[in-house]
Amino acid sequence: MAKITKKRKAVEAKVDKNKEYSLNEAASLVKGINTTKFDSSVDVHIRLGVDPKKADQAIRGTVSLPHGTGKTKRVLVLCTPDKEAEAKGAGADFVGLDEFVQKIEGGWTDIDVIIATPSVMPKIGKLGKVLGPRNLMPNPKTGTVTNDVAAAVNDVKGGKIAFKIDKAGIIHASIGRVSFEPKKIAENAQELINTLVRMKPATAKGTYLKGISMAATMSPGIAIDTKSVS
Repeated sequence: MAKITKKRKAVEAKVDKNKEYSLNEAASLVKGINTTKFDSSVDVHIRLGVDPKKADQAIRGTVSLPHGTGKTKRVLVLCTPDKEAEAKGAGADFVGLDEFVQKIEGGWTDIDVIIATPSVMPKIGKLGKVLGPRNLMPNPKTGTVTNDVAAAVNDVKGGKIAFKIDKAGIIHASIGRVSFEPKKIAENAQELINTLVRMKPATAKGTYLKGISMAATMSPGIAIDTKSVS
């Protein structure tokens, strides 16, 4: 068992494990308990009262965070030659088709988001085993399968993130950096939560927002009062 350092103990002492904090309190606290020397990611974990095994409750989608994520995302656009100039003009980091399909088949996944035009999807389908587990597979539901590649690239570069519920019914998402002002952290988190509330399946029964926590990289989680975000 790893030994808990004095610094870690001091950080954990700042978080009351028996308390549920308001979203604004959590956004301030997450900055104060960061111990990394780099600009840590701030993540939220939202447990929903749904059954992910049911198709109509397997929630996935996108949200444009008002203050972005603080991370420059590497975008690959897989398209036909007539769309390459449009993709490059919008700021895509990599553009092409066959050469990148081959690279991915060989295990290359040094990108954050893949956008594809509908016409090339038959060629990309075989990459599911590589891209699926890494949540990189283009999907119309997340806006990453589209003919308007310029708009899609601009959305991703501007702070649009994709989310997908896991088998335990939890949404995990990075919504900023510890260098952000607490207000921006809270507003990004609130935007994601608002989006999830709007997506509540009609068939979902009982409490929908069952639990929310916030944490920075290598820092303890902070429980958030779900009433403070409604």
